[in-house]
Amino acid sequence: MKRLLVSGFLSLSLLPLAACSNNSSPNSSANSAAQTKTFVTGAIPDQDAEKLQRLYGKLSQYLEAELKIPVSYKPVTDYTAAVTAFKVGDLDMVWFGGLTGVQARLQVPGAEALAQRDIDAKFHSVFIANKNSGIGPINDVKELTALKGHSFTFGSESSTSGRLMPQYFLQQAGVKLEDFKGQSGFSQNHDATIALVTAGTYDAGVLNEQVWQKRLQEGKIDRSKIDVIWRSPEYYDYHWVINPSVKQRFGDDFPQKVQAALMKLDPNVPEQKEILELFGATKFVPTKNENYARIEQVGREIGKIK
Repeated sequence: MKRLLVSGFLSLSLLPLAACSNNSSPNSSANSAAQTKTFVTGAIPDQDAEKLQRLYGKLSQYLEAELKIPVSYKPVTDYTAAVTAFKVGDLDMVWFGGLTGVQARLQVPGAEALAQRDIDAKFHSVFIANKNSGIGPINDVKELTALKGHSFTFGSESSTSGRLMPQYFLQQAGVKLEDFKGQSGFSQNHDATIALVTAGTYDAGVLNEQVWQKRLQEGKIDRSKIDVIWRSPEYYDYHWVINPSVKQRFGDDFPQKVQAALMKLDPNVPEQKEILELFGATKFVPTKNENYARIEQVGREIGKIK
């Protein structure tokens, strides 16, 4: 009789534990499902983190409303981290520069260049110089030899507009990295390049023209200390690249839905106009992998793509 009572007591006392165990599984599965159903975007950190957070936060809200799914923005520490996160599937879609976009697509078969700004088919770099450096205006690529013997900084080592294409143009002029005074710098982003040349830490540097123009409009550049000495020829640059894994989670036509949402951004709608202005564009347009063949070629020539 005692054994029966003890057995019954134990059975009853274990019921709450069993209930807790049964309840936790569905919740755990729901959290996991919610995670896989979130569309995660990212971007190369080419500007100050605060500016990027504001821009991509607003874009995430817009895409979430258009696509009817949760959308989040996940910042990364540097350009290489953006490529790696895309490769391993931590980021579903990334705003890459020309070089990082090619690097990412080569590591993820089936990845697609989806959209670019209206300014990205004819993008330019600008070479800037501190006015105390004595470096005058440059009118032709061959005159980049004027930079020899001066200190010089690029942006990130993997930046298309702040390193890849500028180094290509320097090579066309016969200027090698060892021709600079000391070791050439890598400032990590375009805003840092402006700050370093303004301070005189480097005599000259190079950055993406769109950031330069934006900072001019914001009154954040001291033209008494620095100015543009040369504008590069045009090339393809920034673009959105989407991971093919999204088709398994959201459907085969999901890339087209995302592309349509980006194309739909309208400068006549105040909230959408703000997003476009933060991107420095009037609209997004379709693009394709083939547009970045020249970037891949130059990347291989200077050893950034193997």
